[in-house]
Amino acid sequence: MANTLTGIIPTLYEAMNVVSREMVGFIPAVRSDSNAERAAVNQAVRVPLGVAGALEDITPGVNPADSGDTTVGYVDVTITKSKAAPVRWNGEEERGVGATGTYNRVLADQFADAMRKLVNAVEVDLAACAKVGASRAYGTAGTAPFGTAGDLSDFAGVLKILEDNGAPKSDLQLALGSAAMMNLRGKQSVLFKVNEAGSNDMLRNGMTDRVQGFALRNSAGITLHTKGTGASYVTSGSTAAGVTDIALVTGTGTVLAGDVVTFAADSANKYVVGTGVAAPGTISLNKPGALVTIPTGNALTIGNSYTPNVGFARSAIILAARAPAVPTGGDSADDATTITDPITGLTFEVRVYRQYRQVKYEVCLAWGCKAIKPEHIALLIG
Repeated sequence: MANTLTGIIPTLYEAMNVVSREMVGFIPAVRSDSNAERAAVNQAVRVPLGVAGALEDITPGVNPADSGDTTVGYVDVTITKSKAAPVRWNGEEERGVGATGTYNRVLADQFADAMRKLVNAVEVDLAACAKVGASRAYGTAGTAPFGTAGDLSDFAGVLKILEDNGAPKSDLQLALGSAAMMNLRGKQSVLFKVNEAGSNDMLRNGMTDRVQGFALRNSAGITLHTKGTGASYVTSGSTAAGVTDIALVTGTGTVLAGDVVTFAADSANKYVVGTGVAAPGTISLNKPGALVTIPTGNALTIGNSYTPNVGFARSAIILAARAPAVPTGGDSADDATTITDPITGLTFEVRVYRQYRQVKYEVCLAWGCKAIKPEHIALLIG
């Protein structure tokens, strides 16, 4: 039974080609860590983070300086999901659709939908991961970005946060929800007037390559963040610039991860909460933390609910995706194969289980994600 799946591989690739041409924003934009090893749910995947040595003066001599040793850092990304999208047929059902190729067409559609469900689940997780891992925010909650014709200041605002935080400019990404994309396409004529944009991509295809250094991405995984219920919180003790943990007292209600907050002493900066509270306690802002000293007794304000469009450097968010774990020696599957989508980089595992007068296919993926560099992630809220 070693070649059980050989006959449906063309069907699998036909299905994958349909899915890979749909709009996903985060998956192809983040740093991927995928290899052939298997990882079980809740197993950490260690991702190395290499750094160079400190700058040193160049001193001519017989030999170069005895330097350059560094400690390679790492971040643990946990595989949190292991999912399979099932497709099952029995003999009577296959006979019922006829022998004119209809079965293969329906099977291709089912495989496409299986991959689509997995892709959408990964996309939603990445969007959530980026939201709660961002440093600060720009924009107005409840007002979609790029809504003023001829005004591209929203690009400049989110880019300023990233530049101030020292983010690399070589591979910046901007993942936008549907409302922001609608405004770009409908109101920013500078992007689709060929004589001004220098390209007809936006006019003909509805997308353009880079704007102010950002590769534009359209993500259906971006959804409304509903703010916490916290009210009347004030700081307990003075918080120095660069500190992330801030103690809150006197207030009530929740401050949620992903909430955008301001302080009376620093209303210009909109901070993103990484760890919240449900009662008086200590919240954690994402790095780089407070930009100014926040004195004791300073009022905290939670911003309104918002849609989190996200600007980030590719290296700031990691996606680890693997084939789900199987027991040593395998399970009862007759065959298994993998196919890799060149657009998203995701590798799906397909397994077939031959049962009594029926056959069950599974399209599988295990994954996890983490924002490893909050300084290089900023929200463009709307």
